[in-house]
Amino acid sequence: MSANILVAYDGSELSRKAVEEAKKQAKLVDDATVHAVTVITHAGPTANAALARSFMGDMAEEIRPSMERIREEFEEEGIHCKSEVLLDYSFRNPSSQIVEYAKENNIELIILGSRGLGGVGRLLLGSVSSQIVQHAACKVLIVK
Repeated sequence: MSANILVAYDGSELSRKAVEEAKKQAKLVDDATVHAVTVITHAGPTANAALARSFMGDMAEEIRPSMERIREEFEEEGIHCKSEVLLDYSFRNPSSQIVEYAKENNIELIILGSRGLGGVGRLLLGSVSSQIVQHAACKVLIVK
């Protein structure tokens, strides 16, 4: 049996626990693919959209090595993993990006921390986990 699992990561301790839980869940099935995902959101209205996009691009480049290390962790344990940095310029809650990604990639289980304030900034908040629980079409596992 195969499974597509999404783990939301933002650098926080709880998202680190979510990564560990994703490893456990992936090992319960024969052919799991884990999608390690982080969302970088637009900070808010700005007069210079190009500057905001540039800033978000810089943030994405800062976090990509962390996401690659997470991908490698899964691969070292024999778990296929894709890592994604999603940029959201729409001022929406990051939950929208995660729910859309889950739908587009046939995710069967989303794993995330109940709150997150990672080193990259405010990427996953308690409101994000709440919104994902309400709007995801798949199972959601919240790690505390």
